[in-house]
Amino acid sequence: MAMMGTGARKAPAVGASKTEEMTMKLLTRFDLASRSKPELHALHRAVFNALARSAPASAERRNALASLDNIAAEIAARMLWP
Repeated sequence: MAMMGTGARKAPAVGASKTEEMTMKLLTRFDLASRSKPELHALHRAVFNALARSAPASAERRNALASLDNIAAEIAARMLWP
């Protein structure tokens, strides 16, 4: 992962290449509806790791937290409906 001029690192967005630095995209329930359960669990892991690398009070952190909520809600909804 490339370093920025200030020495700070940005975590790549989910699905981004390792050389490409982007702000994490907010994953909505609409985005997640077409994903399989294994994909949702993999996304949860990736977003959780991005959250851990994010700076406090950053837009990336807010998007990661909201995305985790959406992923958890989608997983929970599928547990209710086979």
